[in-house]
Amino acid sequence: MQCGVWGVKPIGAEWPIREFRAVWVATVADIDWPISSRHTSAQQQKEMIVLLDKLQDLNFNAVVFQVRCAGDAMYHSQIEPWSRYLTGAQGKVPSPYYDPLDFVVNEAHKRNIEVHAWFNPYRANTSPSRSGLAKNHMAIEYPQYAYTYGSDIYMDPGAKQVQDRAHDVIMDVVKRYDVDGVHMDDYFYPYPVSGVSFPDSHTYNAYRSSGGRLSHDDWRRENVNNLIQRIYSSIKSLKNDVKFGLSPFGIWKSGYPSGIVGFSSYDSQYADSRKWFMEGWVDYMNPQLYWRIDPPKQSYTHLMDWWLQQNTKHRHFYAGCYAGRVVNGGWPVSEIRRQVEESRDRNNKLSLGNVFFSAKYFRDNSKGLDDMFKSDLYTIPALAPEMSWLNSTVPPPPGNVKASGNTISWNPDSSGAVRSWAVYLQQADNWNLVKVLNKDTTHYAGLRGQYAITAVNRLSTESDAVIININSDQPVIG
Repeated sequence: MQCGVWGVKPIGAEWPIREFRAVWVATVADIDWPISSRHTSAQQQKEMIVLLDKLQDLNFNAVVFQVRCAGDAMYHSQIEPWSRYLTGAQGKVPSPYYDPLDFVVNEAHKRNIEVHAWFNPYRANTSPSRSGLAKNHMAIEYPQYAYTYGSDIYMDPGAKQVQDRAHDVIMDVVKRYDVDGVHMDDYFYPYPVSGVSFPDSHTYNAYRSSGGRLSHDDWRRENVNNLIQRIYSSIKSLKNDVKFGLSPFGIWKSGYPSGIVGFSSYDSQYADSRKWFMEGWVDYMNPQLYWRIDPPKQSYTHLMDWWLQQNTKHRHFYAGCYAGRVVNGGWPVSEIRRQVEESRDRNNKLSLGNVFFSAKYFRDNSKGLDDMFKSDLYTIPALAPEMSWLNSTVPPPPGNVKASGNTISWNPDSSGAVRSWAVYLQQADNWNLVKVLNKDTTHYAGLRGQYAITAVNRLSTESDAVIININSDQPVIG
């Protein structure tokens, strides 16, 4: 039986609230992926498929994938060497050859999962030794700005060559890959080593000799500020629809807000993350709120409320949550549930999602995390929130929508603007999202009910909905 289209309906208040649901996929030291740098290319690809399938099943819609751990590359780069965390030796090409970033982007997009490429701008090695660094590694090319500091090697953020390198590496990825976002975490100036000053006096003295007047600390902060602003501007100039997000340490300054006591990233990492948020140099701010809700000195909710008050440019806020604490910190799984619920309670203040550290705890269903998410939190799919300031063009609605038996079908996209199709079912007075399909899938099998189909672009902007009925109770087969 053929069923007619009921019309086109604008998206309105009765449609589901959007939510950013992401995990960090850390590649440094094979934390999340690959499971081992000794595994074959085929094994590594299979491991990623298993992870992405799990995340899709749990209704996540984004991954933050670490592509530059320490001046290296989890992708084919003409600028920097292949990562040793991929192949076991820095500069060694995967054999058989594949490009992990290209692979992840393609496979994630098939599953309607965004990929945010995660870069570390300054860390040069997770060891104090330069042994094993490739000849095109930044610590070898700019040895005068590579400092052994504690157990790592760090590049000098005050050196123009270092700033240019970080900027150029990021823009190379934005230009060549279909990534949805660029992301940096909490490694700006290094976490301080007790009793040891970061050895950048010669670059600061050169700045002073050229007429600079900032104090050493303010100069360090300005170095980072300039890089953040430059990267944001460059991304928007090249691809306005690529998002830029930052995940700083969760405490900007000790004492902010009142009652919070702890490490001050402003004073110790020279990260003026509040400024970046207030200036709108990000599309989303994702501070690492890696504490429980109840302790007064570091409280998840107390810090979240303070961050939301700094959002003068009305960007998105996605709280960073440490899911791994259910394994290594003794947290009950209910703590993570409460944190998501508290984030959702503030959606009217643009708290629109969460990012979890890290992927392996969901891959492994640690302490029943997956079970809780599936039954209590991410019970149905969600589209990522729209970012109105990015001026996304509304995609055309699905064409030639029709129903035959229990299957709805529509034409393939001819505009090039569609990333996904969203399928809704009307229940009571609301439209509930029941499925997100990739752009190459143009049919959906359901049971009797009133459905709506929308086209969704890469910025999660939806077309108007095409409404259609399925009048058949024929069971879905296959």
